[in-house]
Amino acid sequence: MIIQGNIVDIPNHTIFKGEILIEKGKIVDVRKVNHNIETFILPGFVDAHIHIESSMLVPSEFAKKAVIHGTVATVSDPHEIANVLGVKGVDFMIENGKKVPFKFNFGAPSCVPATNFESAGAIINADDIKKMMENPDIKYLAEMMNYPGVLFDDAEVLAKIQHAKNNQKPIDGHAPGLRGEKISKYIAAGISTDHECFSYEEGLEKLQKGMKVIIREGSAAKNFDALIDLLPEHYENMMFCSDDKHPDDLLLGHINQLCKRAVAKEMDVFKVLQMACINPVNHYNLDVGLLQNGDAADFIVVDNLKDFNVLQTFIDGNLVAEKGISYINSVSFKILNNFSAVKKQVSDFQFLSKCDKINVIEALEGELVTNKIAATSLIENGNLVSNTATDILKMAVVNRYKNDVPAIAFIKNFGLKHGAIASSVAHDSHNIIAVGVSDELICKAVNLIIEHKGGVCAVSETEEKILPLPVAGIMSEKSAEETGKAYASIDNMAKEMGSTLKAPFMTLSFMALLVIPSLKLSDKGLFDGNAFQFTSLEIK
Repeated sequence: MIIQGNIVDIPNHTIFKGEILIEKGKIVDVRKVNHNIETFILPGFVDAHIHIESSMLVPSEFAKKAVIHGTVATVSDPHEIANVLGVKGVDFMIENGKKVPFKFNFGAPSCVPATNFESAGAIINADDIKKMMENPDIKYLAEMMNYPGVLFDDAEVLAKIQHAKNNQKPIDGHAPGLRGEKISKYIAAGISTDHECFSYEEGLEKLQKGMKVIIREGSAAKNFDALIDLLPEHYENMMFCSDDKHPDDLLLGHINQLCKRAVAKEMDVFKVLQMACINPVNHYNLDVGLLQNGDAADFIVVDNLKDFNVLQTFIDGNLVAEKGISYINSVSFKILNNFSAVKKQVSDFQFLSKCDKINVIEALEGELVTNKIAATSLIENGNLVSNTATDILKMAVVNRYKNDVPAIAFIKNFGLKHGAIASSVAHDSHNIIAVGVSDELICKAVNLIIEHKGGVCAVSETEEKILPLPVAGIMSEKSAEETGKAYASIDNMAKEMGSTLKAPFMTLSFMALLVIPSLKLSDKGLFDGNAFQFTSLEIK
């Protein structure tokens, strides 16, 4: 097979008219020839850090949509399903991904559970990591979120890192806001990347100290604008990722969108493509072709180098997508889950108090970090309740692995004036998380999730909508189109009820992520991410 076009030679910063000769899935020759074809051929895009589970799709369904946007590979941390099902969940992701022509590269989740301050469905210890690191299907040690464990020389954490080193596999980082001597020690432990930088200065320091910085633009956390000006000088040590991308967003685009935005900012197209196509392959030692003789025939054809509209996607020489149509077929698989919660009573969501002031989580648009603020209590019949006038709403996290009392907190910036929303996608342990204007509606939303053993939902006094997520309580068994449409409808309902957030469910899912400061809620209580300990809801 021969493919002709304007070949983009990224390492040499040149473009030439040429053709690619492919035999048995490999590139056997790249040569210059004269022709009048105006399209461009370049290596496929690689998402350098993503949790496939956050798309609410199993890997095989994710791949069907990703190839349309020119993505040929991902560096995938199966941390979400691992918190629900342990190593068995990781094995599910690997095996399901192998059923389709797409290059998933899964890591070994390093922090399951993420902390000891929450209830997860499984534990992955250092002995498990040792076995996983010896598995050729495991490409790296996934993000080391337990940075306090690194800084304080926790023996279990250091053992996990050592197992990766022993197998010459990269170690991913997760160190939001870590600076100075602390980030120096974190890097010295052997951790090579970070996708959590939320300021130019933070990204620059980490780059100068030898880290690879990954620019993240997901459905909730968006750091492109803060970090993109690092690209011109540091592109050789940077990559792009989405981290967490909801299904409706995946229907619209992927890494191709970040390339378009970067070029629109007058960034050098070769430097942009170095980050999007080349750097992840080299850093993680991926079996992904880069348009060189002998490489796997993994490449894309685009109409121009400004919009990056993908005309064709090839993986191992096979045409897997063309002009918005995916040629990857759905596959059958066995559904796995771990869900034992029983339905709750409205009284379970009461919080009796006489305090005038409470500690409140302040959610921030486009950020995973939150603020800790003090607010005036609204008390009815001795019970702390939501205050829609001040946008201080009650939030709950309910253990889904056993029957237990819900944990209660309050949050600002969700903006709901009516109803409640809930989800069993709640990083990292994926318990049930809900926020609403009344205890009754919060209870209604939580029970709807429990009834379906996982999902995302929105409820009002008169209406309820749910997207069931039966696979581990975090993924649908259906296609991206079906899942994305259902999710968009529920998302729209949340906004009709008053939410002012661009991605209310994605934001909600991170309000239980204890490893991100400042204030979060686990099923065990309100947690101060700066002090790394529980704190009181009441200010006495």
